[in-house]
Amino acid sequence: MIVVSDTSPITNLAAIGQLDLLRQFYKTIIIPQAVYSNPI
Repeated sequence: MIVVSDTSPITNLAAIGQLDLLRQFYKTIIIPQAVYSNPI
């Protein structure tokens, strides 16, 4: 499954130290350039 993510799930998972959950559940994660460039 391919997922396109915005800032919210990335920020929230990083805040609780669970960012690896995205890799566990999804094979491909696409982060748009605007989201990637957004400072956390």
